[in-house]
Amino acid sequence: MDETRIWQVIASERAQTADLLAGLSDAQWAHPSLCAGWTVREVAAHLTLGPRMRIGGTLSAFVRARGSFNRMVDQTARAEARRPTAEIVATLRSLVGSQRLAPGQTLLNCLMDTLVHTQDIALPLGVERHMPVEAAVTSADDLWRIGFPFHARRHLAGHRLVAIDAEWSVGEGAEVSGPIEALVMLLAGRTATIPRLTGITA
Repeated sequence: MDETRIWQVIASERAQTADLLAGLSDAQWAHPSLCAGWTVREVAAHLTLGPRMRIGGTLSAFVRARGSFNRMVDQTARAEARRPTAEIVATLRSLVGSQRLAPGQTLLNCLMDTLVHTQDIALPLGVERHMPVEAAVTSADDLWRIGFPFHARRHLAGHRLVAIDAEWSVGEGAEVSGPIEALVMLLAGRTATIPRLTGITA
């Protein structure tokens, strides 16, 4: 995918997620997401943060988190989640056309983050949302390549991952196959899509 197409997918995902969030009940906003310890509200709040983060604010948040990246992500999302629901939705809508990345973030990471967190919200709520196949392939490649924070190659060592709806495969060993979007979630450390895959159990 070229840069223009990636930004188009990110914009589309943000717009569709804002539409989804706008129609949720209070109970659904408080429903557990696929992110451990986060409800739908925290994930939604997290999705609004990246393009709005600046170097100074990020450094301050990192210091408050005592040098832990994961703690910083958690703390900033929880703080943002205290805002009214309507403000969170409005902020996400305002970012639909933004092409600003968080400090230190790559465009590929932004794409993956957007795709995965959309599913983190939709799947637990029983809402059917599908990743664009080309974008899912791009994110799968990125997830396999990077280490932190998912370490997919280490966790899935001894397996060959094969998409049944795209020309994509990685790894060596026992075959795990299924839709590319389900494999993306597995690479990102989620177990919710394992029932859609063959060759692996939770």
